[in-house]
Amino acid sequence: MFRFEHSYYLYAFALLPVLLLLYFIYIKWRKRAASRLGETSLVKALMPDVSKYRTGVKFSLLLLALSLLFIGWANPQWGSKREKVKRKSVDVLIALDISTSMFAQDIPPNRLERAKRFAEGLVDKLKGERIGLILFAGSAYLQMPVTTDYAAAKLFLRSASPNLAGSQGTVIGDAIGLARRSFADGDDSHKALIIITDGEDHDGQAVAQAEAARDDGIFLFTVGVGTQKGSFIPINIRGREDYKRDQSGQPVRSKLNEEVLAEIAKKGGGSYFNISAGDAVADALQARIDQMEKRELEVRSFTEYNSYFQYFIAAALLLLLIEFLLSYRKKGWVTGKDLFGN
Repeated sequence: MFRFEHSYYLYAFALLPVLLLLYFIYIKWRKRAASRLGETSLVKALMPDVSKYRTGVKFSLLLLALSLLFIGWANPQWGSKREKVKRKSVDVLIALDISTSMFAQDIPPNRLERAKRFAEGLVDKLKGERIGLILFAGSAYLQMPVTTDYAAAKLFLRSASPNLAGSQGTVIGDAIGLARRSFADGDDSHKALIIITDGEDHDGQAVAQAEAARDDGIFLFTVGVGTQKGSFIPINIRGREDYKRDQSGQPVRSKLNEEVLAEIAKKGGGSYFNISAGDAVADALQARIDQMEKRELEVRSFTEYNSYFQYFIAAALLLLLIEFLLSYRKKGWVTGKDLFGN
């Protein structure tokens, strides 16, 4: 398995386009400066030994050397030994509400963005557990099955939006039903479902599904997003900002339904939390899940890696040496024969 031990050094590649831009600016400046000395043909005749291409070659060597240095600093590694490791974990599904009511701005910047940030933080807290993701609005679908790929989970959370929903509405019962089907059959423990929503349930089956989920061995927790006072739901109509309206044309005010969410959590054997409590909610969920019975899993992982940074560093230094020795003249590598003479 290939990896970079210090992958953050690869961000240094962002410097290369800047250097390339500065190089082109320098070339243009040099041409303008030469044109002020006289006719182009006359200036070339006065400098017959100056190479037209050596400047570009030297700069290309410098860019390639820097690229190799960046890769070397990141330390490319290849896994050389793979072992089976046993670990214990709980399977956790996070169900995120992506209905349009989550655009309400009663908590800044809006409910959905706050919920996504919370869910990302929760993934960090639950590292060590297997995590999956369900998105729901008018229907529910499994965005990611339970896995230990936490980076993928956070990527899916960041991209979650109402545009991904096939239909609008809020059917919490469908999300719970999908979670029941998504967990492995035959397991009656070490399973948890965390629902993050404003609680606007449009099908009325959520409480019954929560009871059924508890019978399947799933602990169900709910996190309420929004306020009791609520807020109008902003929408964009042909480039114009407006609010979602009912059949009579009045703006629809969306409110957090804490009673429903508390009842769902109670029937599911878990607890209800309000997202306004911040990090305390994630800490409490982590503590509850840590107390659950964990399943022993066999995971194959690489335990030894060979480093290959030295080859990239050596190649970079060689290129830098060549760039230093390469003259700007058409003939010869170095201006003059004695580099260190007086």
